[in-house]
Amino acid sequence: MLKFIAVLLSAVLLFSSPAWADNSPAQLFELQCAGCHVNGGNIIRRGKTLKLKALEKNGYGTVETIVAIITNGKGNMSAYKDRLSESEIQSVAEYVLDRAHQNWN
Repeated sequence: MLKFIAVLLSAVLLFSSPAWADNSPAQLFELQCAGCHVNGGNIIRRGKTLKLKALEKNGYGTVETIVAIITNGKGNMSAYKDRLSESEIQSVAEYVLDRAHQNWN
């Protein structure tokens, strides 16, 4: 019986998709960014939020500029080029700008 349970568990783990494998932009943001940027805020630097007004004021009002800072980092912002693929970075940048236009609601 124990062998059967071990084989069954192995099969479930082998053929199921783990939670961290969901590469949706919202999931990536939650896993990689929300620790500092919960609801578009910034727990490290108050003026460096992901709200549209702050993004534009700080020169990050386009997808391209958001991609650049996610990729290379700046100041307290870590670089994610070694943690996320180019397509994941692009999708997170698009997600951030879209959410900023919706005021993170």
